[in-house]
Order: sequence, then C-alpha cells, then structure tokens
Amino acid sequence: MRTQEPDAAGTPARPVVADSWRRSLATHARREDAAVTSILPGDELAAYREGHPLARVMSIIEQLLIQPARDAGILVAVGDSESRLLWLGGDAGTRRRAERMAFLEGADWSEASIGTSAPGTALATGGAVQIRGAEHFSPLAEAFSCTAVPVRDPRTGTPLGVVDITGGEQAAAGHALPWLRAAVATAEERLRGLAQHAHGGGPGPGVPGARAGAPPSDAPAVLSVTGRDQGVVRAGERTLSLSVRHSEILVLLAGHPRGLTAEELAERLYTQSVPPVTLRAELVRLRKALDGFGAGVTLLSRPYRVEGLEVDSMNALALLERGSHRQALGTYGGQLLPRSEAPAIAELRDELSATLREAVVGSAAVDVLLHYLRLPEAADDAEAWRTALRLLPPRSPRRAAVVAHLERLAG
Repeated sequence: MRTQEPDAAGTPARPVVADSWRRSLATHARREDAAVTSILPGDELAAYREGHPLARVMSIIEQLLIQPARDAGILVAVGDSESRLLWLGGDAGTRRRAERMAFLEGADWSEASIGTSAPGTALATGGAVQIRGAEHFSPLAEAFSCTAVPVRDPRTGTPLGVVDITGGEQAAAGHALPWLRAAVATAEERLRGLAQHAHGGGPGPGVPGARAGAPPSDAPAVLSVTGRDQGVVRAGERTLSLSVRHSEILVLLAGHPRGLTAEELAERLYTQSVPPVTLRAELVRLRKALDGFGAGVTLLSRPYRVEGLEVDSMNALALLERGSHRQALGTYGGQLLPRSEAPAIAELRDELSATLREAVVGSAAVDVLLHYLRLPEAADDAEAWRTALRLLPPRSPRRAAVVAHLERLAG
C-alpha cells in the first residue's frame, strides 16, 4: 500500500499530493522553508515572453480563461516548461492577495521552489492536477486552491508550459478542470495550425531547428495602441515596439487605406507647422523598422499608406458596429495612445471611447458593463456606475463594491 503524507490538517493526502510532498521534502527540510526566491526582472521577463511559443496563443487564453476569470474571483497564470510564471491575468483582488505568496509574473513556481502546487506539480507529473488549500506544501499557499494543465507541443508531445487557475475553492471545483482542459486543447490546436503554416510540416513550435518568427499567412500583423502610450506590432511570436510618433503614423495610415499625402499626414500629426523634412525623416525611420521586422507590413508612398497591418482600435470599432460588445471590450485595452497630442489621434481617441461607452452603457449585459467599469476612463463615470447598480440583481455580491464606488464619487 502506498504511504501517504498527511496534509497540514492531518488528513491523509491523495497519492498525487503525497508523492509531491515527498519530492518537496527532498528539497526543503521544513514546509516553512518553501518560498519563491527566483523572480525574473522585468526586462529579462519581457524578452523571454516575446520569444516563448505560448505567446502565440495568449489571445486564446485571454478570451477563454482570463476574461471570464475577471468576474469570477479567479487568477489565470501561464508558465513555461519549468513552471516559471510568464503571464498573469484575471481578478484584480485575487491577484493582490496572491502577490503575498510571490505568485507573480517571472516567479519560479516549480516544486523545487515552492513545493506542492498545481502548476509545479502538473509539470512534475506530466498531467492535470488540482491542489486544494492545505494540500499545498508551503504554508504561504494554503489560502488558495488551484487547477493546472500542461500545454504540449501538439506535434511532438514536448511540454511547452502550463496553464493554471488559482483562487478560492471554486478554482478547484468540479467544473474547473474540464474548463481548463478545453481551453488548453484549443490552444494546442492553434499551435498545430501555426506550425503547419509557418514551418510547412517541419519541426513544431519551440523545437530546435524550427524556422523562428515566420507568421502564418492567415494571421496578419496587429498594432496594439489601446491602453498604451506607445504601440507594439505583433506578428506570430514576434513583436516590434514603436515610438509614439511611429505609432501615430501607422494608426492614421491604417485608417486611410487609399493613403495620405505628406501634407495631409502632417496636418493630422502636428499641432503646428513643421518643415517637410521632419516628416520625411520619421517615415524613413519607420520604413526601415518595418522592413527589418519582416512580417509583411509594408509602408508605401505616393500617397503614403500601409499594407498588411491591423490595428486593435479599428478592430474594436468594427466589433462595436456589429454589436459584439464583449469581444470589443476584449480587444480594447484602454484609451488610444492616451499621451498622444496629435490632433487626429485625439479625435480618434475621443470617438472610440465615446462609441464604446454608449454601446456598453446603453445596451450591453451587466457583466459586460462591469468589465467596462474596470477601465481607468470609467472610474469617474457616475452614470455608468449607477446603471450597473440598477442592472445587478438585488442579492448580487457585486453590489457592495459598486455602492462603495458611487459613495466615493459622491464624497
């Protein structure tokens, strides 16, 4: 009969937990010694994430897991094959509480670091794991429950990383594991499609010898400018960070597919007259950056126009026009280039914010409205907060936070 280690409450542990505790005790003489000590600094983490295979499926994880988690008191974590957490998202309150146990982006959550936990144990065993409360080896994690599923290269079976949901008891409830399995299966299927497009049947993503950085033909480059002071172009697993001016130029050109003359572009960019050479120099630098990026984004002239590029702000507007409010909010990260002073950008920023607010406050479901209220631009919108209070059921636990916010606005 298999020997079982007791958990913190003294009850016999499940075999998967008992085995994990034994591995943890081989590294830590006492449970109290188990704590995260390795956290990647921000610059190293950003560079690592950009090149990681799972960066290509973060949009799927965002849609299927992170967005629903925000209203469910759950935190979603995506880690690498060594259980280092690369991305975190979900409920803000849970994230703040989890920070006390160093559940942070860049943190090492392997069994060797923190002991038994869902992300570390899932990778140690190679299978899906649920860890509840006192089953955690480290006392720091006892207040949480979690479920984790490894993500594998669908062509080789090699572990690429792990997806975890962490929170209260609901994070390890009966529905949590099927929900997580379905999301991971969708992500793996997307990885399979990306590999087929990018590598023509060669090695899978993350496998040595694979041709890195070639985006699939059906996945255009996307410029993210909402909720950002400076734009970022993403194509497959690659990213290109832009200056504020280059971000402004691409937004304006993407919004005018027939192109703009140098005079028209300058009028939209600058608050005062500038020499023509100033704009030409910016365009030369931008073209050089795009050519070096090599993702099919092309800056053309006579008139100036851009091809092969989507913009998240334009995508959000298109979704709003179709009545897809929830998807629009998922695309919209906040105000368009909020620090930009370019006249046309300021106009677009106001238009997008007003359109989004009108659509969400006027006709959206209450969960969509609550999602909208988390945006900084909605913080002082008393009418939107009152609308949320009116739409929430009388016994909803969310009413208290809405009432408290309204009281702060009134005070």
